[in-house]
Amino acid sequence: MGQQSLIYCFISRGKIILAEYSEFKGNFTSVAFQCLEKLPSGNNRFNYNCDGHTFNYLVENGFTYCVVAVDAAGRQTPIAFLERIKDEFSKKYGGGRGLGAKEKSLSKEFGPKIKAQMQYCIDHPEEMNKLAKVKAQVTEVKGVMMQNIEKVLDRGEKIECLVDKTDDLRCQAQDFKAQGTKLKKKMWIENMKMKLAVFGIVVLLIFIIFLSACGGLKCL
Repeated sequence: MGQQSLIYCFISRGKIILAEYSEFKGNFTSVAFQCLEKLPSGNNRFNYNCDGHTFNYLVENGFTYCVVAVDAAGRQTPIAFLERIKDEFSKKYGGGRGLGAKEKSLSKEFGPKIKAQMQYCIDHPEEMNKLAKVKAQVTEVKGVMMQNIEKVLDRGEKIECLVDKTDDLRCQAQDFKAQGTKLKKKMWIENMKMKLAVFGIVVLLIFIIFLSACGGLKCL
């Protein structure tokens, strides 16, 4: 992999370029900036291909890290470079200097850091490939975890609905039990009335039979 694998890099806050570095001249700088203006908001990775070059972007916490590479550099080396340059920039300017820096005011100070990281990534392609693969796996795991968290949250809402339904069923069961007890008591009273009525009729019949028997004896 030649020295021209990574040819241009910039770091921006929004659309304001804070630092940039390149040893080459070409329209790739204007193309990179045009792509920057069209990037969607939010933390993410983006990649564009144009005229045998890849324009690689890493957006995180309001800062955009870009590196322009030749196609021969592949995908892993630019990704690994962006991760390394992001970590170094965050350590140096994450405390607030990056938020207040003016346009291209950090190029002189941070440009040599960009150059050093470019050269290191070019000289250690195997290490960069491993680093990029590990990062991709971590990103994938984070994505799966976020999906699982969303599913748990959705399930939580469903559980709340289920709890509400359970409470309703419990209240209905209590009402049904109370109504059942009341109905059972009413039926017991009605049954007792029926038994008393039958008992009364039986006693009356016995009394009538007794009187009839006594009258017959007198006749004799």
